[in-house]
Amino acid sequence: MDGVKVSFEATLMVRDRCMCLHAQRAARVLARRFDLALRPFNLTNEQFSLLMSLNRPNPATIGQLATLLGADRTTLTAALKPLVREGLAVIEPDTEDRRSRRVGLTAAGHARLGQALPAWLAMHNALEATMHDPTPEMTRQGLNLLAAWAGPNEKNLNQERTP
Repeated sequence: MDGVKVSFEATLMVRDRCMCLHAQRAARVLARRFDLALRPFNLTNEQFSLLMSLNRPNPATIGQLATLLGADRTTLTAALKPLVREGLAVIEPDTEDRRSRRVGLTAAGHARLGQALPAWLAMHNALEATMHDPTPEMTRQGLNLLAAWAGPNEKNLNQERTP
């Protein structure tokens, strides 16, 4: 250590200005609220979002899901395992590209998603009812702008690390 001390003023500045800190804090609080709403259906907010992303006409590839959810493939595969174990999702080789895998909902997954959706919707509507300025749409647009800004840089993160 070179003995450089960061001032408390710097700590306060980061606390007040750090977009990542504010986004993470909001995400954790929201996830806890949605986790509570989805608990009667034995789902977490993450699992609900994952099941919802599988609710499509044709099964998605792991890569498509990773892009949609902003997750890496390893994390996504780990998140899918409990859903597959419970029989809510199925992972199968892609019929056109055997190196790729496709993920789809099972009948049980569709049923669980249908049971949980009203609880998710009630929580979501309650959240949006509290938002006036900015509006829910403005908040979503802002979050999407943040994700778009950060997303393309993800590929370069390993290259930017200093030894």
